Amino acid sequence: MTEPPQIAAFDFDGTLTSGGSVWQFLIAIVGPWRVASAGFRIVVKLGLAALFGNGAADEAKEALFRRTLRGLRADEVLLQSTRFGIEHYRHKARADVRARLEWHRSQGHVLVIVSASPDLYVRAAGAELDVDKVIATKLEVRDDGLLTGCYDGKNCRGAEKLERLEQWMRTSVVAQHVGEGTDTSRAEARNQKPFLWAYGNSAGDERLLDAADVGVDAGRLGRFGRLRRFTRLADLEGS
Repeated sequence: MTEPPQIAAFDFDGTLTSGGSVWQFLIAIVGPWRVASAGFRIVVKLGLAALFGNGAADEAKEALFRRTLRGLRADEVLLQSTRFGIEHYRHKARADVRARLEWHRSQGHVLVIVSASPDLYVRAAGAELDVDKVIATKLEVRDDGLLTGCYDGKNCRGAEKLERLEQWMRTSVVAQHVGEGTDTSRAEARNQKPFLWAYGNSAGDERLLDAADVGVDAGRLGRFGRLRRFTRLADLEGS
């Protein structure tokens, strides 16, 4: 029987990088004054997001996108986002997590970034890292090429992050792993579940780490953090 494929899935903000990226991204696209004005207008939503997370956080982030990105040309924003994604990753990259990613690459594992941040710039960071796949929050584009500021689908966090990764593994990784061979070997490969390593640093990654064969806490709060029950990054080879 062939060995199942191994997947290494990395969160972006706070895991591959230090800190968040959404506010910096918006400032790079529309400037600090428009972002500050938008934040002021949704301050209640932001407060609820900080207190309760989950759906409140999803709603607040989408409201922020609507007030800053709605009506902008998607192709122009993509060009700016690509530059931002590369520069942001180079400036905020975590050397310890990058070392771990390169260890997985050396083992022949499939590399994927799974992020709640907009794929407009996470894809550029993924290209910089030469990963196999980027799964991130998509933003809606109207038929006339303008952004609405709304999600295209759901915010890629929590259960949605896990669901989208599992769907991609089923349709792409497993299908590719089946490949050619005898009917028996292909049937065995089709029934094999990929071995999943998952790296995260926040509550939005908890479902993903729970579902992984090896869930890794890449946060910096140690035994005080939300993910303290998971394996610590510093305890792994190649970190």
